[in-house]
Amino acid sequence: MINLERGLKRELSFLDLTMSSLGAIIGSGWLFAAFTAAYLAGPSSIFSWIIGGVIVLFIGLVYAELGSMIPESGGIARYTQYSHGHLTSFIVGWAAVIAYASVPAVEAEATVQYMSHFFPGLYVKSTLTTSGLIFAALLIVAFFTVNYFGIKVFARINTPLTIWKFLMPTLTVIVLAIVGLHGVNFSHIGGFMPMKSSGMLGAVASAGIVFSYLGFRQAVDLAGEAKNPQRDVPRALIVSIVIGIILYTLLQVVFIGALPTSVLGKGWAAIASNAQIAGAPFAQLAIFAGLSWLSTLLFIDAFLSPAGTGSIYLASTTRVLDALGRNGYMPKGLAKINPKTGIPSIALVVAAIISLIFLAPFPAWQSLVAIVSGATVFTYMVGPISAAVFRRTMPNVPRPIRLGGLSWIAPLAFIGASLIIYWDGWVADEKLLGIILIGVVLYLIISAIVPQTIAKPSAQSFKSSVWMVFYLLFMLAMSYYGSGVFGAPANHGKGFIPYPWDLVVIAVVSLLFYYWGVSSGYRSKAADEVLEALEETRETGAL
Repeated sequence: MINLERGLKRELSFLDLTMSSLGAIIGSGWLFAAFTAAYLAGPSSIFSWIIGGVIVLFIGLVYAELGSMIPESGGIARYTQYSHGHLTSFIVGWAAVIAYASVPAVEAEATVQYMSHFFPGLYVKSTLTTSGLIFAALLIVAFFTVNYFGIKVFARINTPLTIWKFLMPTLTVIVLAIVGLHGVNFSHIGGFMPMKSSGMLGAVASAGIVFSYLGFRQAVDLAGEAKNPQRDVPRALIVSIVIGIILYTLLQVVFIGALPTSVLGKGWAAIASNAQIAGAPFAQLAIFAGLSWLSTLLFIDAFLSPAGTGSIYLASTTRVLDALGRNGYMPKGLAKINPKTGIPSIALVVAAIISLIFLAPFPAWQSLVAIVSGATVFTYMVGPISAAVFRRTMPNVPRPIRLGGLSWIAPLAFIGASLIIYWDGWVADEKLLGIILIGVVLYLIISAIVPQTIAKPSAQSFKSSVWMVFYLLFMLAMSYYGSGVFGAPANHGKGFIPYPWDLVVIAVVSLLFYYWGVSSGYRSKAADEVLEALEETRETGAL
C-alpha cells in the first residue's frame, strides 16, 4: 500500500506553489541567458524565447492533467513507474537526479560570477577560482540549511523572495525601455537573423533559454505538500509558464535594444568576448546607461535570484531522491521522513552532496547549462507518454484538469522536447545521453546482484522500456551524424544529414517513438496501489 501522506506536511497554498515554480523559472537564467542568446542568434533570439516557451507550455499542459490526477511529491520519478514499470522509471529518475542536483551548483556559480565584479579573484578567464568554488560551496550549504528546517520555513522564505525576483526583471524592462532602445540594433550587421534560423533554434537549448523555463514543474514535485493539490498544482504550472514567457521575451527585447551601438561594431558574435558584459550583462547595461542605482539593485538581485532558485531545486532534488527510494531504485533510507521537519532529511543531505560534486568538473555557469537543459527536458518528455497511457489504462480515474486535445498536444510536446535535446548539440548530448545509458547498465547489474536492496525490473517492465533505450541510442546517433550546426560550440557533428532535413528526421522518428512508448505502457502494480491510496485519502477528506 502506498501512503501518500507519509508524514509530509500539507502546508503549501496556490500562491506558494506558483511562487515555487515561478521562483525556479526566474533564477540565474534571466541574468545571463539574454546575453548568451544575443551572441548566438542576434535579434532573432526574441523568437527563441517564444519557441522555447511554447514547447514548455505544451509540456506543462500535460503535467497539469498529471498533477491533478495523481498529486504526489517527486511525481517526476513516479508517473513512469505507474505507466511503464521499474526500468523506464529508473531511467527518468536517474536523468532527473542529474538535472535537478546540478542546478543548485549552476545557481551558486551564477552568484559568484556576478560577485566577481566586486571581488575579481573569484572568477578568472570564464572559470571559478579556488576561492570562487569555496564561496559557491558555502552557498549550497546555505540552500541546504533553508530546506532542512522544513517546508513551511522554505515557503515563508521562498514566496517573498520570488516576489522580489519577479519585480527586479520587471523593473529592468521598464527602466531600460524608458531610457531608450537603439532601433538600429534590431537590423545591425547581418540583419534580424544574422546566424540564420539554425542559430535561432540552437539558442533555445544552448543559450540557457530552456534552462530558464524548466522550473515550472516544481509545483508537481511539491504536490504532496500542497493544501489543495488537485486544484492548485495545475493552476500554478500554467500561470508560472505564461508569466515566464512574457517576462523573458521582454527582457530579450530590451537587452538587444539597450546595447550601445559601439559594442556591436564587430557583430553579435563578438560580444561574447566582451568581459564586462559577459560578467554581469544587465548590470553592465545599467552602467552604460548611467543608472548606477539600477546597477546596484541588479547586483543585489544577482545574489538573491540564484539563491532562491538553488534552494527550490535542492528541495526538488530531495523529493526525487525520496521517490527513487520509494520506487526501490535506491536505498529506502532516502524515503525516510524526519517527523520534526516533515522532510526526507537523508535525501536532502545526499542532494546537497551531489550538488557540491557538480561544482568540480563544471566550474562556470554556461558549462553546465546545456547539460542541465537536456537532462531536464529528457525527464519532462516522458510525461506526455504517461498521460496518454493513463487515458487508456485508467480512464475512470478523476481528473480535475482533463486536457482537451491531449491526442495532439502530447505528441507535439514529445517532438518539441526531442528537438530541444537535439539542439543541444553533440558536445552536450554525448555527455548527457552517455551518463544516462551508463546509469541504466549499472542499475541492471546492481539490481541483479542485490535484488533485495535494489528492485529488479520485472519482465513486463523490461519489455516496456525497450523503446526508451532505442530512443536514447537514436538521439545519440542523430547528434553525431546530424547537420552539426547546433550546440555551443557548433559543428561537432558529422554533417551526414544536412539542415533542415535533420529536423524533419528528428520530428518524424520521434513521433514513431512516441506511439511506441504509448503502446508499451501498461497499468502497473504501483498504479493500482497509488489509486487505492488516492481513494482512501479522498475518503478522509485530506485530498
